[in-house]
Amino acid sequence: MKIVVKSLLLLLIVAGSIGCNIPKKDTFKPKEVYKSENLTITQISENAYQHTSYLQTNDFGKVPCNGLIVKNNKETAIFDTPTNDTSALALITWVKNVLHCKIIAVIPTHFHDDCLGGLKAFHQNNIPSYAYFKTIAFAKENNFAIPQNSFLDSLSLKVGKEKITAKFFGEGHTKDNVIGYFASDNIMFGGCLIKELDATKGYLGDANVAAWSNTVEKVKNAYPNVKIIIPGHGNYGDKKLLDYTINLFKNK
Repeated sequence: MKIVVKSLLLLLIVAGSIGCNIPKKDTFKPKEVYKSENLTITQISENAYQHTSYLQTNDFGKVPCNGLIVKNNKETAIFDTPTNDTSALALITWVKNVLHCKIIAVIPTHFHDDCLGGLKAFHQNNIPSYAYFKTIAFAKENNFAIPQNSFLDSLSLKVGKEKITAKFFGEGHTKDNVIGYFASDNIMFGGCLIKELDATKGYLGDANVAAWSNTVEKVKNAYPNVKIIIPGHGNYGDKKLLDYTINLFKNK
């Protein structure tokens, strides 16, 4: 009997040591999944991708401009279009042929070219667009492509079984800037309201600088569990981007 008990104890000890040595699942490692001269797509979580296209400007040169693709159950939604129709068509084609997903919505987060410059390509592919009502008004004033569906203050849509939201918290980069949120992955698309770490204030031609910090404070309070934040330009990060943006525009 003693021999049996010792054998059982030995087996338990061995099993326990094996269990302790099982490596933990690594956190998701971002990877570039598409790259051309004018468009880059990077997977940043199991269900989300950052798309980056480029805008030639007089003051800042060739500027990389970010957007977000989220997916669930063979459906996707996209925050911000690439900067032109050619890059937008490349993005649409990639989603259809590689992800094998239907695009159920595109949501420009304000009225500048880096948000809706490729909107026409989405409309030509029968993809519905949604925007804050002021974004639609400003697009009309500037003779830009006009989003099809408006919302007041906030929008909620289902992508597969998961929810995405777009919400206006106040003025900052523009009078119409909204942010996007994908709750299942705790990912925020901050757009041009949120700055990457060490960024300058950037283009202020349509900005409300005095309100900017307070607006981002509201965003920070609304999403305490956010893990990844994508700014309109530059590298994505975590909640430090919110604090950096608040301090950058705080009255001193």
